Amino acid sequence: MTSTGIPETPTVRPGERPFGEFLAGSGIALFDGAMGTMLYAKGIFINLAFEELNLSRPGLVREVHAEYVAAGADILESNTFAANRFRLSPHGLADSVAAINISGVEIAREAAGGHAWVAGAMGPLGVRIEPFGPISRNEAREVFEEQARALAEAGVDLFIIETFSHLPEMEEAIRAVRAVADVPIVAQVAVAKRGVTREGVAPGQAAVLLAEAGADAVGVNCSEALSVLDALEGMHEAVATPLSAQPNAGQPHTVDGRNIYLATPDYLVAWGRRAIRGGARLLGGCCGTTPDHIRALRQAIGGGAAPVAAAPRIIKPVVSARTPTPLPPDTKSRLAKALLHGQFVTGVELPLPTGWEVDRINAATQRLDDAGLTFVAFPDGPRNEARMSPITMAQLVTRPQGVEPVVHYSCRARRLPRIQSDMLGACAQGIANILVVTGEPISPGMDAPADLDVDSIGAVNLLVCLNHGQDLGGNVIGRPTRFFTGVRIDPTHFDRERELSRLFWKVDAGAEFAITAPVFDPHALQEFLAGWNGPTIPLIATIWPLRSAREAEFFEQELAEVPVPAELVKRMQQAEKDGREIEEGIAIARELAVAIKPQVQGIQIVAPDLKVESALAVLG
Repeated sequence: MTSTGIPETPTVRPGERPFGEFLAGSGIALFDGAMGTMLYAKGIFINLAFEELNLSRPGLVREVHAEYVAAGADILESNTFAANRFRLSPHGLADSVAAINISGVEIAREAAGGHAWVAGAMGPLGVRIEPFGPISRNEAREVFEEQARALAEAGVDLFIIETFSHLPEMEEAIRAVRAVADVPIVAQVAVAKRGVTREGVAPGQAAVLLAEAGADAVGVNCSEALSVLDALEGMHEAVATPLSAQPNAGQPHTVDGRNIYLATPDYLVAWGRRAIRGGARLLGGCCGTTPDHIRALRQAIGGGAAPVAAAPRIIKPVVSARTPTPLPPDTKSRLAKALLHGQFVTGVELPLPTGWEVDRINAATQRLDDAGLTFVAFPDGPRNEARMSPITMAQLVTRPQGVEPVVHYSCRARRLPRIQSDMLGACAQGIANILVVTGEPISPGMDAPADLDVDSIGAVNLLVCLNHGQDLGGNVIGRPTRFFTGVRIDPTHFDRERELSRLFWKVDAGAEFAITAPVFDPHALQEFLAGWNGPTIPLIATIWPLRSAREAEFFEQELAEVPVPAELVKRMQQAEKDGREIEEGIAIARELAVAIKPQVQGIQIVAPDLKVESALAVLG
């Protein structure tokens, strides 16, 4: 035992035994620290692919590895964390996967000089996989296999699969390694407060899943130190496999756009003492850690005493809560009951007013209720205007009987956990009918974030999970939600095959009804439906009463996904000359409603100026 209270470990050198033999025995081994932190400190900009330096500046990468060897690291991670096809593609390096990974291992092996094992580092793909993303599990495994094959060919002593949040993706990475190599795998998740994964999975449950997938050691990295300890505690009670831990050097502080980590080497030593007591046999550092941190751990651990016996464990079975039974679809809402029992439904889409006053929209909703309509829809409006959220508006106008709200929910600029939180709040407010849309890209000149974490297909999958009483991490949340989940389709879009394909995946994910974009061409709608060979779901068509020739020309010229036939534009242009544009727009809309009605299970009229009477005139 050293003066710091950390048990000493024997000097472990790859020349003496394979890493698997060490892992099956006892003792503590020390990983290196952050590669990215060191490269950034040496002048490499963060917008570059650090892994490409294996080819263009191998000496710089070797220099970092050598500093960690000098600090006492027993295991060097190759500079290949993001060297998979998906993450290299934006840098034009998709065809360099093998070269970058092989070079990364060779550089680490040279720097190790026989004094450290070399771990092939693999991180997430950087894109979401199913069910919340467009990449299938098979496709993900193929991309991981490509990287793993190159690392195995280069002769790594072990693999380290790290910094994952989505456990199904991590399972595919482990399976990919197992398919191409027979060396130990260390699997590390990233966690948040209380040691749960960033998708809410408990650490013990995560450890069991990773061990069952084939990991030889499980653990945590790229997380705040105290959260790592919380996770280790849960993992220690759940699995008998060795544990690994590599925390960040404290919480990051943003200074001039750069994350600065301020935890001292002494703090990491204090953390290491607790981690070893918690059962960790593999220690190291992640973001913000440097050779100074690793040197401090090495000095504290020592390197010449007898092997340290593995910490005794009492494994407690991880018991999953029973998943509740979802509600029958036709009990979720009045709209669901009507559509699923074959009734024809009618509704109006109302724009959300600017500001917070709701008198006009309340009056409009009351008028629709008096007219006997089935639903009123609230679109998710432009983000650069001061408008109330559709969920809040729907809650304000919800009535025990009568017209029922349908909330449009855009995925744009919302992270998956935020979508989950919003949906739980909507359920608590009594909102049942949700129309999920991917959303339009943020305009280039705006300051708002333009990211798209998940599209409408991924969001539908999330709502299905919630309807089964589970969150995005698979945890039971109690009573299931009661969402009647809809999606938007553009049947007259110029890329019809893409729309049909996306509709198939939306329905496959669990969509229960669909509402179209505005339809001005009944024949195009008929052709779209003729091309559909998937499961049938109720379809509501949207009709937009044109207000002016100018508006008709805008649809014709600028909205390719909502084409207006030339003859309708000419009719509106003539109406402009005659001073009867509103009347002609309503007449056209009524003709469209009559032509479209036999093809669908409902019709929705758009009332862009809260002109409810015009919408009702279309419905007759």
